[in-house]
Amino acid sequence: MAPESASAMAGQARQRFQETEEDRITRESGKFPDFEKTMPALMHRFQFSLKDNLSSYLGSHNPFYKYVDPEKDLVWLFDSTGYKDRLGLWSTEVVAAYFVKNSGKDLGEVVAWISEQVGLADDDQAKATIAKRVQPLLDSILPAHAVKIELQGVPTQLGPSGRDGISTDSLTIPGQNIFHVDKKEGQVANAKPINVDGMAMRINLVTPTGWAIISDIDDTIKKTLTSSPIGILKTTFTDEPEPIQGMPEFYKHIAQTLNNPPFWYLSASPYNLYPFLREFRDAYYPAGTMVLRDASWMNLAGFLENLTRGTQAYKVGAMQKIHASFPKRKFICIGDSTQSDPEAYGEMYRKYSKWIGAIYIRKVTGVSEMDEDKKNDPERFEKAFKDVPNNIWCVFEDPKELYSKVEALQRVGS
Repeated sequence: MAPESASAMAGQARQRFQETEEDRITRESGKFPDFEKTMPALMHRFQFSLKDNLSSYLGSHNPFYKYVDPEKDLVWLFDSTGYKDRLGLWSTEVVAAYFVKNSGKDLGEVVAWISEQVGLADDDQAKATIAKRVQPLLDSILPAHAVKIELQGVPTQLGPSGRDGISTDSLTIPGQNIFHVDKKEGQVANAKPINVDGMAMRINLVTPTGWAIISDIDDTIKKTLTSSPIGILKTTFTDEPEPIQGMPEFYKHIAQTLNNPPFWYLSASPYNLYPFLREFRDAYYPAGTMVLRDASWMNLAGFLENLTRGTQAYKVGAMQKIHASFPKRKFICIGDSTQSDPEAYGEMYRKYSKWIGAIYIRKVTGVSEMDEDKKNDPERFEKAFKDVPNNIWCVFEDPKELYSKVEALQRVGS
């Protein structure tokens, strides 16, 4: 089975929102339902032909697909993790997202609405920042399309895309044979779209054993204020992205101490924010596969729901897919107390106790809309980590508390 793709949108992430008690606390404390009622509808995200609409039900077996239009369309390739297949060859899962360039006709309305909500002054540069970040949430998706790419310089085809405008292809990385595999763990392969605008991908080659990291993004390594609707809008669309204090240094310490383990960044943010989050990750943290959530909704309120509902089921599903691909790796799971990270990591430990070597939960404080008494209640953590040994999990406020713990893991080994 191929490893977890650069986003979870192509599979398990499509499940209906499954609101847990932690979701309910977050949404009630932040008054999310009332706020979402005021958010703009998006009427143009699904403007594709009847043929593309109907044939897209056939998914990757669709014989009626067409190629992307270099003049009109846009293709993103998501960074991924390379793995060794049964023949010992490096392979990977290539996930691509297809859009119609600058097709979000709701852009002006949405920019104006966000500006008003966050109290933004009449600043053209600030509004341009909002427009750049929100555009991928508004552009029309492209089902029933294919694209030609270069994988390590060798032409190949991806697609066709399914109903969500996403294709997923498992490919062997060119330039190898079963008698001489010259690529090693830690090296990087590359792929890029041919003759169409978009984003290239990096493929991090990862062997079956050793340490590995699963990290949440929002309020674990990046300030997002996920307990506040206005806070999410500000930190996502207007502010310069800000790392959580001490976390870049801590992740550097992990990389150095554990011999550059592979990183998976698992977030409930929609995949449309991938360029924004990838740029942030590259600025502060080790490279790694980003697992983001599907965004098949028709109003901006769906963006907030992505972040605040069904996060436990979504993250458990994504981690199960990673486990299926790397069952012999030993994982450190890092998250925070704003949402369901403790519950998700605890559930995974009870399923695969030998797979998780440590769980670190950042205690988030100082967010006005957050019910800290409930979110940071010791009883909550005890319940979340029922049957998880005390030496496996810990709740921290300062990342410096964790340095010696990681060093102890290095001495024990994976």
